[in-house]
Amino acid sequence: MSAPSVDRRIDNIEFAVEDIARARDFYGKAFGWTFTDYGPSYCEFTDGRLTGGFAKGGPVSPGGPLVILYADDLEGTQRRLEEMGAPIVKPIFSFPGGRRFHFTDPEGYELAVWSAG
Repeated sequence: MSAPSVDRRIDNIEFAVEDIARARDFYGKAFGWTFTDYGPSYCEFTDGRLTGGFAKGGPVSPGGPLVILYADDLEGTQRRLEEMGAPIVKPIFSFPGGRRFHFTDPEGYELAVWSAG
């Protein structure tokens, strides 16, 4: 049996935090999450099923964590969103492990789309 596709599915949740060590301590003790550090400004967590991250430096926004979707074709997905009128608030950029961009939906929520390629 083949694994289900991850294309165009929620793949990651990212929390903007002021203090990564404090976030690690809290979620580790409260929920037993495990962590992988990627430098001083980013830490990945896993709860055993879903991965996510703590990103330092971004403002903590009342809208909650950043929902991140995966797309096999990052440029094609960005083009499709632009054609639908979705504002691109952060154009495609590289990060350790891939590339991503951010957009806002019609309600004003900011989401991101990433690709490993």
